[in-house]
Amino acid sequence: MENLSTDGFPLCKQSRVKGSRRLAREKVLQVLTAYFVCESSLDSLFQHVFFRKFNFGDDEEKKSSKLLRPEEIYELEADVPIIWKDDEIEFGRNLIRYTIENLELIDKMINEFAKNWELERIAIIDHTLMQMAATELIKFPDIPPKVSINEALDIAKKYSTHKSRIFINGVLDSILNKLKKEGTISKSGRGLKEY
Repeated sequence: MENLSTDGFPLCKQSRVKGSRRLAREKVLQVLTAYFVCESSLDSLFQHVFFRKFNFGDDEEKKSSKLLRPEEIYELEADVPIIWKDDEIEFGRNLIRYTIENLELIDKMINEFAKNWELERIAIIDHTLMQMAATELIKFPDIPPKVSINEALDIAKKYSTHKSRIFINGVLDSILNKLKKEGTISKSGRGLKEY
């Protein structure tokens, strides 16, 4: 008889996942991208992306015994409810608010260092990730600059292309150097590490 392995068809066993700052950044990327594309209310987008309610129509036991293809697992895991800590929610809200409040300044810097690229030609995900990371550099004194840049690069690895990471890194490094030269970056506490 043929070997009936389930390796190609894993089981979906997670009904929820713990939040983290990385996950909050990914959700902020989703909120801002939707906002820039469809201009829905930021609050309704935030509520939908961060606090979606799910009803799969079956109980835990049945759900965890289902065999799913890998692509179905990825789709479900993207929709698994998230258990957030209050500080993660606050971080997400602040990152959205500060990014929107500082768009003009941040886009001016991105435009300055995105050589030969008009802002309209930059992929929306790449553009939004750079806006978010630049916002962290300027408005979040407790986050080390390298963390902000590396988080943007890691998220780009997941949602964009390899070449995007190189482009994003170059622009963000240039923005960081400009902010340091101008003395307009202020880090404190944990944010001073690797500064």
